[in-house]
Amino acid sequence: MKAIRFHEYGDPTVLRHEEVDEPVAGPGQVRVRVAATTFNSVDGTIRAGLMQGPMPLTLPHVPGLDVAGTIDALGEGVRDLAVGDQVIGFLPFVVDGASAEYVVAPAEILAPAPTAIPLADAAALPLVGLTAWQALFDHAELKPGQRLLISGAGGAVGGYAVQLAKAAGAYVIATGSPRSRRNLEAAGADEIIDHSATEVTAAVTAPVDVLLNLAPLDPDEFTALAALVRDGGVVVSATVWMPAPADEERGVRAIDMYVRSDVAQLSELVARVDRGELTVEVAERVPLADLAQVHARAAAGNLAGKIVILAPTA
Repeated sequence: MKAIRFHEYGDPTVLRHEEVDEPVAGPGQVRVRVAATTFNSVDGTIRAGLMQGPMPLTLPHVPGLDVAGTIDALGEGVRDLAVGDQVIGFLPFVVDGASAEYVVAPAEILAPAPTAIPLADAAALPLVGLTAWQALFDHAELKPGQRLLISGAGGAVGGYAVQLAKAAGAYVIATGSPRSRRNLEAAGADEIIDHSATEVTAAVTAPVDVLLNLAPLDPDEFTALAALVRDGGVVVSATVWMPAPADEERGVRAIDMYVRSDVAQLSELVARVDRGELTVEVAERVPLADLAQVHARAAAGNLAGKIVILAPTA
């Protein structure tokens, strides 16, 4: 089968499009014929070798943390899935991913794919959708009527976070660039702050209950944003290389989150997509053979929106 692998850490040129053996499903696993995976910013960080401590890999490694596809083989002991099922999932960080024609996955991490959108587009949901859900509800414990500030809302996680927070009854203030304004409006943000033209701390005129940070910030800027959180509020950061600032004197909690696979949460996200309550946005669909170019564009800051990586069709 065709796959993208890197045999050493480095810049995007280490990614090779090559022929590899098809994987075999072991006990408790299924093999999935991949329709699509995606590019996530963490993919570039892993490829560059910057996550070797928390995410030790065996090289060569196939990237691709999201998968959407069709089960074509069952491993021993798998009972609740069947050959032909269309599924999506967030794959473990340290095993080979879905930038290939086939991938094996633990059966327990896979959810039925949404039926309201194309199967390949559904790859844009697992990792970023779970990140948004867990940030808002597992960590921030967002409640109806609370004020939420999302820093860096223009990305894929931010788009889901705005939609989910609005559905939960929160008042959402989103920061983004002018090119993301239309998407943030469509997602339902109550206020949109152009961080390229406006000082966010001056534009937020009343305290917020929750700050969700999804953007790279310098420590002073992050601390200034955290000062907008009311006493007893919470700061959640999905950018774990920048510790979230707490304020113990004011009772402001700080949480640095790592997303985890959760099939119940993923199934709920799928149900919302199928009910028309959650929109999956795809900016581009790119062939697997061009994945190295996507990594290069990301390194140069030339990506906007969620990129779906299409596996070769039979």
